[in-house]
Amino acid sequence: MQITPSEAAQLGPLTWLKKPAVDGPPAQRDPRVVERVSEMLRDIERRGLTAVRQYSEDLDGWTGSLELDRDELRRSGDQLPADLRAALELGYERTSRFAAAQREHLADFEIELADSVVCGQRYVPVRRVGAYLPAGRFPLLASAFMTVGVAKAAGVPSVLACTPPSGEHGAHPAVLYGAYLSGADRVFALGGVQALGAMAFGLLDEAPVDMLVGAGNAYVTEAKRQLFGQVGIDLLAGPSEVAVIADETADPDWVAADLLGQAEHGPNSPAALVTTSEEFGRQVVAAIDRRLATLATREVAGPAWRDFGSVVVARDAAQAAAVSDVWGPEHLEIQTADDDYYLKTLSNYGSLFLGRWSTVAYSDKGIAGTNHVLPTGKTSRYNAGLSVSRFLKPLTYQRAAKEGTAALAPAVERISAFEGLAAHEATATLRIEHIGRHSGAFAGTPAVDRN
Repeated sequence: MQITPSEAAQLGPLTWLKKPAVDGPPAQRDPRVVERVSEMLRDIERRGLTAVRQYSEDLDGWTGSLELDRDELRRSGDQLPADLRAALELGYERTSRFAAAQREHLADFEIELADSVVCGQRYVPVRRVGAYLPAGRFPLLASAFMTVGVAKAAGVPSVLACTPPSGEHGAHPAVLYGAYLSGADRVFALGGVQALGAMAFGLLDEAPVDMLVGAGNAYVTEAKRQLFGQVGIDLLAGPSEVAVIADETADPDWVAADLLGQAEHGPNSPAALVTTSEEFGRQVVAAIDRRLATLATREVAGPAWRDFGSVVVARDAAQAAAVSDVWGPEHLEIQTADDDYYLKTLSNYGSLFLGRWSTVAYSDKGIAGTNHVLPTGKTSRYNAGLSVSRFLKPLTYQRAAKEGTAALAPAVERISAFEGLAAHEATATLRIEHIGRHSGAFAGTPAVDRN
């Protein structure tokens, strides 16, 4: 979450207590990754499932069955500690309830724009979705809730899920149980580029999917980028990000903990604080140093904070909000004396967490209900996180009766004549002449100028 010179000029003077050690954002498109993904996708498209199986063996060491049957999915919960199983079930229930509420608020409608001219819109789900469920350094157990479950809440008829092979049973049992709870129609022990290629090219005894969703490593993200157009995608997620806006009323140790809670996602995960109190900012920096000394994941979170961490002091709440909107962070926490000011003022973020009792981890694990597949790398300026709306196509229609012809055809005839589009003009003229141009039905409507 860098601030460019032009952005800094717009923001005005800022006090930096800590700047990122790395000059520039984390690399999103390593040329070696781009080349390797291109090579793999071409090979998978050409050789089909043979190439998919070869990559699965070479890269993941997996030679077993690609698909996990329904009984395996159902039994996957039996392998989990009872408290973890209960927590996953709670996460699925909360996420699915929020997604269902989103769907209820996307309503079909019709409106009569003129006499006998009706226009409408229907929300129609895409037919086939492929969800990628990561299980790398840290398996993200709630990912199925956010992708498979939300697609199902949107009404998608067929959802496939792929997750990297893991252990003798083919995949991580907790990830599988999440997929089972979420209603995945079919689940495959298949990871990386080969998983996305198999779903996009229709190599899993299924037709090609219409859409690919879910986070992954740089190779997965690049595969989604290269496949976009052939299939739809949710978004291109980079390293996980968190920003906190806090003032002297917040607890510096809590803020430090929440910043490190996202920095541990990866060594290039940015974590940033903007505060209106310099003293508070210094306290947070000290608290982070103390926590890193004993943090079990300090080998990951430490480099992330060192290389991509930021602490900025703003002159007031308005400048703090402006800094945050320039960052456009994936996750944004607000811990101030006036959280509602920021709720009303901010416009660029993936998801917002209001008050000291709201932490990003609540959403990450699916317990808070909102989605954690969110825009990164400042793309929240024009993009939003995954929701039921992403799986729905707002399809429009119109219904015009004979009585509505006067409200439509003369204007279309006039515009088409001016543009020189004779065939467009004729479609309107035919309808006018069928009724009778001089019948009185078109009195007061535009006349075509033939000069």
